[in-house]
Amino acid sequence: MTSAPHLLTEDRPDFEHVLDEALRIALDGVEAPRADDRAPGAPLNAEQLRTMALAAAESISARAAEEYEAYRRVRADSREAVRESARARDSRAFSYAAMGVADRAGSGAGFLAVLAVLTPLLAGAAALIFLLIGYALQAVSPEPGIAAPLRTAGWFFAAVTAASIVLGGIGLLITALRDGSTAIRDAPDSLPPEVAGARDVWQRALLDRGLLPFLDDALAGRAVVPPPAAPTTGPRMPHLGYTQPDFSSPQHPSRGTAHRQPPM
Repeated sequence: MTSAPHLLTEDRPDFEHVLDEALRIALDGVEAPRADDRAPGAPLNAEQLRTMALAAAESISARAAEEYEAYRRVRADSREAVRESARARDSRAFSYAAMGVADRAGSGAGFLAVLAVLTPLLAGAAALIFLLIGYALQAVSPEPGIAAPLRTAGWFFAAVTAASIVLGGIGLLITALRDGSTAIRDAPDSLPPEVAGARDVWQRALLDRGLLPFLDDALAGRAVVPPPAAPTTGPRMPHLGYTQPDFSSPQHPSRGTAHRQPPM
């Protein structure tokens, strides 16, 4: 199946969980081979079967490709909905802080919130005006007596601006931490129902159509344990461990050169 979706890394634990269930079902009532039994044709043990199934995970998963694709689509839609909800919540929190709107219970505009927004704006404007005028008058000779008080007032309002910005930032940080902890507490411990249902359907299809037939073939000798890969310096193709029928015709020595004509 070239169109089968690739098994994502985050779904590997689910695959292994279903594999453990399939091994329990497939080996139920089957006598486990002895650890020192290395004779050719000896029954495969659970560890060998598990190794084979993990090596052939892609080909096994392809047997439940339709259910897996549906599960990934539902999960992606659910995650996007959660992200949209988080963005909307953050936008509302920013609006409440910037506009001085009261909390979600609707208790009215808060004076402190309005003051926290307006103080740095007004104090910054006053500091800029007083400092510009004060230092401009300093260039006049003789310097007017009001120049020094203007510069002092400018620096005072500059300090008020900096302090209000710091306090406002601390307030926003505390609000963000409070909202974040509330969101974590409100988050469900389990998956959304539609996502959990789609995962159950995929896992059932993976068990019935993928893993159990594969393990039955392995126990009957129709699948082989993948040999260890030889070290190479370039990219290599992993052996999936699940043999497929060879549809190519054998090359017999008698026919290998029968139809070959010498070049003219």
